[in-house]
Amino acid sequence: METSVKAEKLQKRFDKFTAVDSISFEVEKGEIYGFLGANGAGKTTTIRMLCGLLEPTSGDAIVAGYSIKKQPEEVKKRLGYMSQKFSLYPILTVEENISFYGGIYGLTDEEIKKRLPEVCEAVGLNGLEKRLAGDMPGGLKQRIALACAIAHGPEIVFLDEPTAGVDPLLRRRFWEIIDSLAFSGVTVFVTTHYMDEVENCHRIAIMHSGRIISEGTIPELKKAAFVNHLLEVETDSPVRAFELLSEAKDSIGETSVHGAMLHVVPKDPATAAAVDRMLSAAGIAHTRPEQVEPTMEDVFVRLVKREEGKI
Repeated sequence: METSVKAEKLQKRFDKFTAVDSISFEVEKGEIYGFLGANGAGKTTTIRMLCGLLEPTSGDAIVAGYSIKKQPEEVKKRLGYMSQKFSLYPILTVEENISFYGGIYGLTDEEIKKRLPEVCEAVGLNGLEKRLAGDMPGGLKQRIALACAIAHGPEIVFLDEPTAGVDPLLRRRFWEIIDSLAFSGVTVFVTTHYMDEVENCHRIAIMHSGRIISEGTIPELKKAAFVNHLLEVETDSPVRAFELLSEAKDSIGETSVHGAMLHVVPKDPATAAAVDRMLSAAGIAHTRPEQVEPTMEDVFVRLVKREEGKI
């Protein structure tokens, strides 16, 4: 497979603070590669370096065949970038915004005229071309921002928290658009802190405190985090049940709360029966513990705790 992005020991320091700490990874052409991490983990700083907007303190990355350290301007010509904040012009229409950004990337008037309907079709903005960007709701503004990022037909698109503040239905539609981009051969690099969204990525890097602590497909990450399946218990008293089971973590394993559900990392095959007995003895109504696949939230929390030496 052709490599679109290759980072080697990429580091960024701000005075004494290390925002990105010598990370290395590769992204293949047409791949949706996700960066998952809490706010402040280093995701945005990494993307800004890969886009040639921020010079690395050390290390380098090859993006679309060019070095971000030696040839940042060549890198910028070949990628599209959508930042966290809506950075378009509210007093311009949808088509005027797209045309403006297309012109910045060097498209001629004729090329922009041809590209406009294609881009609007791709992101679902048909019929809205004459609307002012500032009058559009948040989800549609995000589509405009994406349209501007892909107007010039980039090889790689960097999306920084693209669905932040967008309702679930529009988030789903947005990911359908991302899937179609990847299917057409565009490499999509996306950061998110939504655990459910990473299910749409081909591979994921989990970032914590500026470092990649784990990388791989979802099955690979789940295998790295857990040896066995988790136990799931539903109860009307999740807080009481959590406190009770947490006191016995040395014998039954760690417990976490997910709404009305509890997830237990079992110590051994006898853990399910032990959990059932403890909750029953305390008079806490609950369902029978059942084996379930860990969620990405389970995976993320466990890998971060492991990194911090808490398990």
